[in-house]
Amino acid sequence: MTDGEAPPAGRDELDAAVRELERTAARLRTEEIEPEEAAELVERCAELAGRVGAALDREADARSAAAGDPGQERLL
Repeated sequence: MTDGEAPPAGRDELDAAVRELERTAARLRTEEIEPEEAAELVERCAELAGRVGAALDREADARSAAAGDPGQERLL
């Protein structure tokens, strides 16, 4: 992103998800956590990571389309 360029759409959502991942990871590192809570937190991290990955893919696709970069093909 260059000076004067608006942040990509969804950046706030990504930032919020990253902050939640960081908080959840910190909770998982504590010693006073029950196994059930740990399992729930791990599932939550996986869900958040999937959402973040999908959002980043969408952002990359949008940037590529906006740049008119026909040489970039999407791998399946």
